[in-house]
This record gives sequence, C-alpha cells and structure tokens, in this order.
Amino acid sequence: MPTWDERYAGESFLFGTEPNVFLTRHKERLPTHGTALAVADGEGRNGVWLAEQGLDVLAVDGSEVALAKSRKLAAKRGVAMHYEHADLSAWDFGQQRFDVIAAIFIQFAEPDFRARLFASMVAALKPAGLLLLEGYRPEQLAYGTGGPPQAENMYTEPMLREAFADLTIEHLASYDEELHEGRHEGMSALIDLVARKPE
Repeated sequence: MPTWDERYAGESFLFGTEPNVFLTRHKERLPTHGTALAVADGEGRNGVWLAEQGLDVLAVDGSEVALAKSRKLAAKRGVAMHYEHADLSAWDFGQQRFDVIAAIFIQFAEPDFRARLFASMVAALKPAGLLLLEGYRPEQLAYGTGGPPQAENMYTEPMLREAFADLTIEHLASYDEELHEGRHEGMSALIDLVARKPE
C-alpha cells in the first residue's frame, strides 16, 4: 500500500481544496475566535477553512508532502496556520488545549488506535469545546466510493455514543449522500457527530 507521502505526491489535491460539506453545514456552531485542531488534516482543505472562520488553527498530519501543500493553500487563501508533522499514534494532544477539534474521515485508525485517538480528543477539548467528526458507516463498503476496505474502521451510532459519552451530543446522524470531495466521489454511507464538552 502506498505511503501517505506517495498518495499526496503531485500537484493535484487528493480530496480537493474545498472544505468538507459537513464541516461547512455546522459553521454557525463555531466560535468567532479561539483555537482549533485539524486532526490528520492532509493537504489542508479543512484546516484552511477553519482559519478563514477566524480560528487559530493547528493542523497535524503524518505526511510532510501533504503539509507542504497545505501551506501553499493557506498562503493562496491569505490565512496563517500552525503545523505539526507527527505520527498521531504517538502525538501528545495535550489537556484542554482547543476550542474546536475537527476530525474528518480519519478512518485509517483501527479500533484500538481509534479508541486512543478519541480519548485524546476528548481530553484535548477545553470546557465548552466543540468536536466535529465525520466518517463512513460499514455500509460504505458496498458503495466503494472512498474510505478504507475494513468494516472495523467504520463508525456506528452506538460506537460513537459510547466513545464520546463524556461529551454532550448536539447532533448525530446516519445517512446516505453523494459526495464530491476528490477521491471521495459518489454515493456514500456517512455518519456525522457534533458534540460539546461540558463546562
């Protein structure tokens, strides 16, 4: 399987340069200022959009190639961001650091790794901090329009409710919808979560 650096090589953007649709749908929930973490932000389409909303964004990714393209996209859009090249399995998310955490299609994480990632994100949210997470449901395997080939990497509503039991769930929805986000193209089995840390 190609490395992420190999997948992100070249001038084109693997998932496009426009932000994830789910993220933009919840724009009104975002604070007007504060800190945001874009988890596994790749080439920057989501982190750059968050920065355009006035947030102080840290984009973390395991691919230097992707982060270089993110820097170019941020410069083109006229926003500044912070970057860390890191292996998320070993990266310290910290405690109560972020007002917003966006985790969009981070389904490279198998169940044990995912559990650690989710727990780290909860810990890293400030009180009243907002988590925005989108992923695929197991039904996505039948569509084959994006995501990993492993059903165990997908999300279900009961799994997300359990994983984020310490947060207040403001929105949780499972639905099928056409996506047009680069490699994520066509009818998709999606699941969205918006949750907030209690004050």
